[in-house]
Amino acid sequence: LAIEDMAGGTFTISNGGVYGSLMGTPIINLPQSAILGMHATKLRPVVINGEIMARPMMYLALTYDHRLVDGREAVTFLKSIADKIADPARLLLDL
Repeated sequence: LAIEDMAGGTFTISNGGVYGSLMGTPIINLPQSAILGMHATKLRPVVINGEIMARPMMYLALTYDHRLVDGREAVTFLKSIADKIADPARLLLDL
């Protein structure tokens, strides 16, 4: 991977959720290095303490150029974003 291949690279956030998108895989366009897709928040059934409850859930998808980003770091980043969205106090307090 040459320096020229990375020149002008960007990170994009796509919010398909405003159009009702529930899930999907964003596609990167060169020279993007990655794109985070955020989808609609909807009530979905989840099990909490053995009981089924309706909870707001949103799917996130991260597409990245594997020549630039290793999968471990990408998943760690995606998990940190999900945790901060699930608990906004974490985002404000940088926990």
